[in-house]
Amino acid sequence: MKLLRNVLVLFLVIYLMPALAAAGFWYVKDRPQSWREANWKSAGVLPRAEDTPRATIHIFSAATGGMKGAIASHAWIVTKEANAKTYNRYDKVGWGTPVRKNGYAPDAYWYSNTPRVVVSVSGDEAARLIPKIEKAIAAYPYSKPGGYRIWPGPNSNTFVAHVLRSVPELGVVLPPDAVGRDYLPEGRLFAIDPDGKDVHATLYGLLGVSAGLRSGLELHIMGLVAGVDFSRPAIKIPAIGRIGI
Repeated sequence: MKLLRNVLVLFLVIYLMPALAAAGFWYVKDRPQSWREANWKSAGVLPRAEDTPRATIHIFSAATGGMKGAIASHAWIVTKEANAKTYNRYDKVGWGTPVRKNGYAPDAYWYSNTPRVVVSVSGDEAARLIPKIEKAIAAYPYSKPGGYRIWPGPNSNTFVAHVLRSVPELGVVLPPDAVGRDYLPEGRLFAIDPDGKDVHATLYGLLGVSAGLRSGLELHIMGLVAGVDFSRPAIKIPAIGRIGI
């Protein structure tokens, strides 16, 4: 009984309290009440494509809409070939054909929330990785109508996490508030990244663990992520994100 009580206390402190605090802040925050009221225009984060001759890759993440925005974010992928005049943006959404190309401006607000850069790559390395990203996007198994479930996945973060695992040279994992990122495609319970530097085990996105050079050590419970990043020292707090140490 004492062990169970201690586990429940740890769960309350590590997972529920940050989520409840974030929900309280979000509730009183001035935010759009529907997608019609939200700003979906460019946030001005990226330069014009024609002003950037080098190939580029950007992974973006932004808080999502409604009360779920208190604990969850939406991620997407942006690429640009060398000397291209436009960017290409890839999202997974919950309506129609899930994987969308150029449905929004590459650096658009998401439900009026400013996008944050998860990682950027440019130059020869970006040129080398873009075909691998496109191959991973094409291989994503939930790209047909009906291939979306908001929780525990497969959702927008499941899609981007699949690409990041398939192209480990990008060197990052999605932030802790990217609910759905730990859902492994095709119902797998275990996965090792192609370069062997990260391992993942999950019970359909409901309970799991990730460990390695990119993930650090993470424990996933009901889509909420807590952990420690050793390569870029930080703690990961559910609903709040990374705090550098």
